[in-house]
Amino acid sequence: MDYSTVLENLNIDCLLVNSTNEYLVEYSSLEENARYTLTGFSGSTGDALITKRGIYLFVDGRYHTQADMEAKEGVNVVKLQLGQRQDDEICKLIEPDEVLGIVAKKVSQSRLEKFQKKVKTKLLETDPINNHTCPHKEEPVSCGYQPREFSPEKPVFITNLEEVSYLTGLRDFSKDGSAKIWGKLFVHKDKHTLFREPADAFLKNFESELIIDKNSINAYDYSLIKKPVHKISDVKILKSVKTDAEIEAYKKAFNATDKAVMAVRNYIETNDNLSEYDIATKLREEFINYGAKSLSFNSIVAINQNSALAHYSKNAKDVYLKEGSLVLIDCGAYYENGLATDITRVFVKGQPTELQRKVYTTVLKAFLNSYHNYAKTGFEIDTKAHEILDNKIEGFTFSHGLGHGIGINVHEAPPNLSQNDIAKIEILDYMCFTIEPGLYNPAHFGVRLENSCFRKDGANVSFVKMGYEGKLIDYTLLNEQEKDWLKEFEIL
Repeated sequence: MDYSTVLENLNIDCLLVNSTNEYLVEYSSLEENARYTLTGFSGSTGDALITKRGIYLFVDGRYHTQADMEAKEGVNVVKLQLGQRQDDEICKLIEPDEVLGIVAKKVSQSRLEKFQKKVKTKLLETDPINNHTCPHKEEPVSCGYQPREFSPEKPVFITNLEEVSYLTGLRDFSKDGSAKIWGKLFVHKDKHTLFREPADAFLKNFESELIIDKNSINAYDYSLIKKPVHKISDVKILKSVKTDAEIEAYKKAFNATDKAVMAVRNYIETNDNLSEYDIATKLREEFINYGAKSLSFNSIVAINQNSALAHYSKNAKDVYLKEGSLVLIDCGAYYENGLATDITRVFVKGQPTELQRKVYTTVLKAFLNSYHNYAKTGFEIDTKAHEILDNKIEGFTFSHGLGHGIGINVHEAPPNLSQNDIAKIEILDYMCFTIEPGLYNPAHFGVRLENSCFRKDGANVSFVKMGYEGKLIDYTLLNEQEKDWLKEFEIL
């Protein structure tokens, strides 16, 4: 495709190419991901920009190496560092008099308004790079328990899929990577109207004020509303604080997840010449064996250098586990409760090297100190984790946030554990989240150890009971307090 002609035909100078679909879903399928179509980069997040001077792909620290490996020839990879914001860097590449084209259905209203303050924009009705939309017509099923009560006095239009799924109590397990139903929801007092088809006619004809959240409604839908009233979604916080029923459902789900991961650990220990693909296939079988309805995301099985790619997703058939090989497994599933589990463990075939033990133990130290850090915000916990990990082992870096909320989606916020503003929101009792410190060196390997937890009486409680690899632990690197904390978990 001649992209200079695309810009000319649209009468724009630059084009924002999104990874999201019209529901602004972060993990959209590759077939409907315009960013992937343009650049060849398969990571879950990160957008691209077409200018008259070239094509630019923006990726955060999780994807620096993967982007270098996957990006098509001629694509300039912009590697965002901690603290850098993607959209700020995008705007820096746009000249003062240039016009940025933005697909109205693939950008939130709040994000659009931020662009409009910095550059000239033009909204596009269709995506010139990839206008494919995936049908999501499967009949949803009930998750089996009720959400917290939400009966707004004024009409509300909800477009965030997790919130729609939460309030309706419905789930869709037909595809890996999501249990969300696809639709939008009108709520007023006790009235709920679910739109599984486009809600254009309803929005155009609604005469009264309609409360929306600019952070989750796309710019196209927003433009149809006659009297929009912006309000940060009350459901975002409502669903982040889990009910007793949800906590109990999560305990059962993680018990099954632990068993599936343990079965795969034993499979690795007792078999030779296993490929990443073999292990991933066995993992899926074990999840289903222990009652999973689907995977909460495509499992990461990464051997040796591939484990240094934080969100590696190939699960290659020609990469094998040999004597001394390290393997990182990041996985999760959905069970009948419709809540996403998430866990990461690292195993070694045979005997580990001293470097493997040092890196593993340093990451374990960071986990233990983060798990027993009861600071009110994830921002504070993340800061302490960086003090333990940063610049401690030459060549190894901690390049991502410490954790994220979990729920209907495997990545939710709040809560959040990172250096982002969202991480400054207080972690409340019964909020559920991951703690996942890591260290990575593309020349060697990566280690990430992830437990999913919930906050109870101001302390952190781990859903995950799966233990840690004794042969990878160097106890001389742990102090007495850390050794005592480690007793909560089984040493394998």
